Amino acid sequence: MMRLSILDRFLPVWILAAMALGLSLGRAWPGLGAALDTVQLAGVSVPIAVGLLWMMYPVLAKVRYESIGQHLRDNRLLGTSLVLNWVVGPILMFALAWVFLPDLPEYRNGLILIGLARCIAMVLIWNTLACGSNELAVVLVALNSVFQILMYSVLGYFFLAVVPGWMGVEGSTLQISMGTIARSVGIFLGVPLVAGWLTRRILVARRGETWYEGIFLPRIGPTALLGLLYTIVLMFAMQGDRIVASPMDVVRIAVPMVVYFAIMFSIAFLVGVKLGFDYPTTASISFTAAGNNFELAIAVAIATFGITSGEALAAVVGPLIEVPVLVLLVYASLWARGRYFREATRGA
Repeated sequence: MMRLSILDRFLPVWILAAMALGLSLGRAWPGLGAALDTVQLAGVSVPIAVGLLWMMYPVLAKVRYESIGQHLRDNRLLGTSLVLNWVVGPILMFALAWVFLPDLPEYRNGLILIGLARCIAMVLIWNTLACGSNELAVVLVALNSVFQILMYSVLGYFFLAVVPGWMGVEGSTLQISMGTIARSVGIFLGVPLVAGWLTRRILVARRGETWYEGIFLPRIGPTALLGLLYTIVLMFAMQGDRIVASPMDVVRIAVPMVVYFAIMFSIAFLVGVKLGFDYPTTASISFTAAGNNFELAIAVAIATFGITSGEALAAVVGPLIEVPVLVLLVYASLWARGRYFREATRGA
């Protein structure tokens, strides 16, 4: 832990401070959220979209794209990630939503939407902090993106309408096109991915890899966390009033979310250990399995059920719970590296 920078080591403190600052801004200027949400990009407020792109670019500029091909040839690894993300994850969130929120169908639907939205953005931040493989994380994120475009609408209808019908309960329908999902993926993953690839390709060719790895990356790397903190401030400034107005509802939404992240991460990490993957691979699989694409879940919840719906509130609460929990899981992952990967730790 001492090898982490001060910014990384005390990230939970900065995140709590960002949450408090955003909440204070929202309370001091009640119309701030509406003003920030006036202009949107792919269903997300433009100021928040800027933050999402900002925090993604430095991480993707670190990726050694020339080594991605070796991960694509590992069918066992890719198959493990697909099963965790598209079978275990949705089923687990569906079960937890029904166990903890049997009497609140709107919040339950919102949690299910979050469970179906597999992470394509912030997971790269957590993976980097936990010393996972950036190259593998990009591969898994790209895989999730493709499956998200193809399967989100199908699985949404299945878990919101079909399965409740089997249980004798009236379900909800989900009307969201693959084009809408593809647009979200293209903007929030595609744009920073292309920018990161071009940055590495051009600067390595002009200045050399030693300069790029030793001087350029250390300068831009910390700005990813600044982008994360900026995004958190705006999220709380825009939605803090709803959270303060319904504290017990927030708690009821938060509990299954915390349980979900903890179980999902633990399952993925233990699977990685049992299958004999090294630590960077195990960490990448675990964080891509545990994280969720909150911008897509929020956009779908608002577009389908309305901005004042319980589904929208649950979708908004989701990332606010995800951020501090996954920060704690970064620390847990680094601790587990010393426990389960002693040889790799001594050689690091």
